[in-house]
Amino acid sequence: MILMALIRSEHELELAKELLDDIELSRASIETIILKASRLARLCGSNEFQKWLTYEMRGYPSNVDLSLKYMGLTGRWTDKENKMGYWIPISQVESSIEAKKMQLQSHSTPNVSGNPHPNRVLSEYYTTIANISNTISKYNGIKTRVISLLHSFISDIYYDKELEHLAESIFEKYKKEVDSLITNHARDVLQQIPSVVNRLSENEGESVSQALTTVRRIIDSFADSINPPSDETYRIGDNELSLGAAKHLNRLNVFVHERVESKSRKDKIRQNLSNLYARVSSGVHADVTVEEAKSLFLNCYLLLGEILHIGQLEKLTK
Repeated sequence: MILMALIRSEHELELAKELLDDIELSRASIETIILKASRLARLCGSNEFQKWLTYEMRGYPSNVDLSLKYMGLTGRWTDKENKMGYWIPISQVESSIEAKKMQLQSHSTPNVSGNPHPNRVLSEYYTTIANISNTISKYNGIKTRVISLLHSFISDIYYDKELEHLAESIFEKYKKEVDSLITNHARDVLQQIPSVVNRLSENEGESVSQALTTVRRIIDSFADSINPPSDETYRIGDNELSLGAAKHLNRLNVFVHERVESKSRKDKIRQNLSNLYARVSSGVHADVTVEEAKSLFLNCYLLLGEILHIGQLEKLTK
């Protein structure tokens, strides 16, 4: 499931980057960019982004608030008070620009030699040229604003996906390392993890309780695997810790203490272990939301991973 999410995230990131390149390098028509952007919007965009792209492909309805909002953002109004403007899709804006350019090119300065009203003829000519140029300028303004909005929407998605992909990549790599360590040092734990995942996916109170029971058993099994019970005791500061069969947290803390020199790190792990174990134990008999149970399981998994990585360190000399 994580791998599939990672692959989808990579696809979304690549599509967003491709679209940004299309815009910044002017290597695709705006219609092509709109169509590709609609695919990105379906995958991960907001509803507003998707609806706006629909307006750009099909035209702007005059009775929808969101449509009126983007009429303003894209500079389409000619008379907002009377709801007059360019309601056409961007493809028609683009084609109108080309048509007006051709119309402009077809006009040549009139020959007024011998014309009894040369000033009027020239005035009409320049007025026509000015009107065509103003229309082209207006259409180009709409196109520029559409491209700017596209760039803004796509940039937001790109940077969100880049951060998400980075986090997923880090977690996936870390998960593989932890799974490998669990397989080598605590195989019984690895076999219990799917049970927790399945229980939590059921989203039921009884299933959550059973999942937390399994999480507690995972911690117990983990302690038995990496630091089996014994009749000995171990002194940490002023405390003489029993390492008996029921003292799972003691044995885990001793395992860490033997390999970690940093007091702050040892204290952090000890407190985390104590809080986690207390919560999964009380959670069996109390109401715990599915979200909290998932958080506790993830905390357990990450904590076991940290302890297993510590296990690769040499024991400190007393």
